[in-house]
Amino acid sequence: MYKIFAYMIVSLLFIGCSGQKSLEIKQQTIPTTMKQEEVKKADSKYKMFQTVDKKDAILVQDGKNKQYCVICGMDLIKFYKTSYSATYNEKEHQYCSLHCLSDHLGEGIELKNPKVVDVTTLKLIPVLEAYYVVGSKKKGTMSKVSKYAFSSLKAAEIFQSKYGGEIMDFYGALERAKEDFKHYR
Repeated sequence: MYKIFAYMIVSLLFIGCSGQKSLEIKQQTIPTTMKQEEVKKADSKYKMFQTVDKKDAILVQDGKNKQYCVICGMDLIKFYKTSYSATYNEKEHQYCSLHCLSDHLGEGIELKNPKVVDVTTLKLIPVLEAYYVVGSKKKGTMSKVSKYAFSSLKAAEIFQSKYGGEIMDFYGALERAKEDFKHYR
């Protein structure tokens, strides 16, 4: 029995290792003659929709952890298009998603000057001025239901026509985010 178990483990290790080697080979076969623009374009195909280049992200927090969500620790550049900012106790905080902002609000705190990233311009805009597309085909952050914000109704409608979802205001999107927590409590 012990020999059969050991044989299975060794077999799985070899199978796992061979799969990793083929991945490395694929990465090494990228032509070295590609121009810098082509490399960036190829790399962007593999990024998540939420991700932006570091130079395009507006990070409002200070300190060594400024690039990470104050609630869950997720990378704010990787999940930039769903990020929020707000002031709490005279200090700027940034969240990876409406889920984490809602989680912080659920602690009974009062946040001042809440803002959300406009997917089109990548700038922070007041949450009450944004139009939200909720439940699109684009993946969400910290939730199965995506929530993307836009500074104009027209931009939200264009996104909705491509990826589906429902257009609503901040309070509607916040209520949808709060539904995530029904599973935890």
